[in-house]
Amino acid sequence: MCYLIDGDRGGRTRAVILKHLAEKPYNANQLAIVLNMDYKTIKHHLNILIKNEIVVKKKNENYFIYYLSESVEANIMDFIP
Repeated sequence: MCYLIDGDRGGRTRAVILKHLAEKPYNANQLAIVLNMDYKTIKHHLNILIKNEIVVKKKNENYFIYYLSESVEANIMDFIP
């Protein structure tokens, strides 16, 4: 997880996404609005976080809601600047 935040391009964006997901679940569009970023950029970073099992997504009506994985949720504040 440290590599995804500190050692990779886009780490700061992923850290901000994780910070918001630590507060409450969001869908990709809500994150794009809150962070004032492009929807495709948010989706790209969410997919990286999902691939590394840091974030999980669940289907809710017509869209996906993103949550922190259980294993990350307990220790997230150690990684957020």
